Amino acid sequence: MNPVAFHVGSFEIRWYGVIISIGAVLALLLAMYNCKVRKTSFDEFTNIFLVAFPSAVIGARLYYVIFEFDSYRNNLINIFNIRLGGLAIHGGIIFGVLAVYLYVRHKKESFLEYADIAAPSIILGQAIGRWGNFFNGEAHGGPVSFEFISKFPKFVQKGMFIDGTYYHPTFLYESIWNILICIFLVYLLKKVNERGIVFMSYIGLYSFGRFFIEGLRTDSLYLGSIRVAQLISIVGILISIYFIHRILKKTK
Repeated sequence: MNPVAFHVGSFEIRWYGVIISIGAVLALLLAMYNCKVRKTSFDEFTNIFLVAFPSAVIGARLYYVIFEFDSYRNNLINIFNIRLGGLAIHGGIIFGVLAVYLYVRHKKESFLEYADIAAPSIILGQAIGRWGNFFNGEAHGGPVSFEFISKFPKFVQKGMFIDGTYYHPTFLYESIWNILICIFLVYLLKKVNERGIVFMSYIGLYSFGRFFIEGLRTDSLYLGSIRVAQLISIVGILISIYFIHRILKKTK
């Protein structure tokens, strides 16, 4: 697939950036709807978004560069070139959540209230963002046969045919999983009033799917022989179960 969407003069505008931008806009529109459901200020949510989004991008890049520093050691300026990819979602979540937590504490607002509203939007943004990986030819799995890949649409087959080999479209698996989570979280947001349940459900469900999908990928970040994303996913699942149990116990 051609990673370049169009040119402005001699400057390339890549699909990766275009798709991330589309994901951010649609996530914000979904948050507008969810703010109405929870009768919460969308203006304040917009302020939170303006804090969270750049913090998440910086965190996602920093997280990736830390684990892949050898690739940048001799050309440090490329650390700032995110048009080619290299954003790790776990770093984005960690930095984004931390920035929002500090912001809402300063504003004396409820972190969990806004986290619940944000959760469906975050996972929607992730679902859309994975298509940026598709156009960059990254975040795919190991080799597969033509018989296997032929079950997918033609454009997916074409995009997953890299250097003469077909690969698992793991970007697509995660995108579909994330959309299903998004639908469930929107439903949960309407049905559950206890603060924190929706956000922790997002952490747990995303982590569960990511653990298995990560096992298929060929570009994982490693800590020794351990896939970092799988390790973080296990931690995410445990945190989710612990806090949901704690919230429900406190409610009872």
